[in-house]
Amino acid sequence: MKVEAALRVNGTAYPVELDPHMTLLRAVRDVIGLTGPKEGCDDSECGACMMLLDGKPVNSCSYLALQAEGREITTVEGLAELGSLSPLQQAILEEGGVQCGFCTPGMLISATALLRSAPEPTEPEIRVALAGNLCRCTGYDGIIRAVRRAAAEATDVG
Repeated sequence: MKVEAALRVNGTAYPVELDPHMTLLRAVRDVIGLTGPKEGCDDSECGACMMLLDGKPVNSCSYLALQAEGREITTVEGLAELGSLSPLQQAILEEGGVQCGFCTPGMLISATALLRSAPEPTEPEIRVALAGNLCRCTGYDGIIRAVRRAAAEATDVG
């Protein structure tokens, strides 16, 4: 039995028919077709599936899609600004925060949530905010530099 619903993803409302047990990750990837969020562990351990739900990061692999109806969902695709990379996205590329790229969407989502709530985070705050995201390639240093750089550049502009 499928349920009709509407999911608002990256500012666009999508009418969908979902199985009641479908996760937000499966709905966004398989039904809506946005493949930025990744399925890594399917157990809320790796952070590759991270999305913002009303501005708060959630592991979408363990969040039911129907629970997100009426709420704003943001995926990594929604972080770009007017068709260009966000300052954080640009910084993570330039600071060596990407190697294989599998963790990158979740890292970007978690770091975006951090920067929105704490525009000038300390390194320990950055490490805590990213603690739910596993990276097996970069060693985290480039990612942390990128978050610090994006914060500094936003502060310089604002």
